[in-house]
Amino acid sequence: MILIAPCLLLSVAVIGYPIFDVIRMSLFDVSRTGMVREFAGLTNFVKAFADPVFLQAARQTFVWTVCVVGGTLLVSVPIALILNEDFYGRTIARTIVLLPWAISLAMTAVVWRYVVNGDFGTLNMTLAALGLPFENYPWLADARMAFVIEIMVGILVSVPFTVTILLGGLTSIPESLYEASAIDGASSTKKFYYITMPLLWPFMQIALVLNVIYVFNSFPIIWIMTNGGPANRTDILITYVYKQAFAFGKLGNAAAGSVVMFAMLLVFAVVYLFLTKAQGARNDV
Repeated sequence: MILIAPCLLLSVAVIGYPIFDVIRMSLFDVSRTGMVREFAGLTNFVKAFADPVFLQAARQTFVWTVCVVGGTLLVSVPIALILNEDFYGRTIARTIVLLPWAISLAMTAVVWRYVVNGDFGTLNMTLAALGLPFENYPWLADARMAFVIEIMVGILVSVPFTVTILLGGLTSIPESLYEASAIDGASSTKKFYYITMPLLWPFMQIALVLNVIYVFNSFPIIWIMTNGGPANRTDILITYVYKQAFAFGKLGNAAAGSVVMFAMLLVFAVVYLFLTKAQGARNDV
């Protein structure tokens, strides 16, 4: 205990104090300059839940997280399976797939904002060259289409990290299992469902949890591409909180929104741990 005490104290200082300070600000009236004034109770939370933009951002956060994480897993599994095979140029293929991981989210968002620009974007130029009626089509001015594009960009930037985790899982599966199943006459489909998927599932769970936490709090893509617009239709909770704090100066409301986000992720973590523990108990029976 004495040996780990410095680490515990450092963790409390680095992680615990910011959480405590945000919770404190959410319960007080806070000026635009950050001065904490009188105790406000749950007023900031009531204001947040009475704000239709906050509720809309919460719904869009759910859609954003589910679509990006689900889409990432659906795309990453077949890519990882292909990259795990032994073929000529596999190293180059792995490098190309993992390359977006080396580029910052902000830079990726800037590039895609120019690609889908209605006036001079390469997407409209390409579609127009193919004879399709998309000349000067304002992709990011259409809220529904803008959100879909942002989800696709979110999937694109999340795939390299997820593929890396899944490749680690695939390389840990003993080759002897496939050799034994081949002797028994198992088809490729049966090998996938009865060997690959069960042994890959723990790594998919890790990718799922890390991606949910990462995507739920992802700020750069939406902020750089649309600033949450048009008409807050692409806002998620993190961009809502940012606007409340730094655009409108409502630091108490922003703190309340941050606490709600923290609570949502905490509930997700608790539910995940409960389900994992229950699954482990069933496997032990």
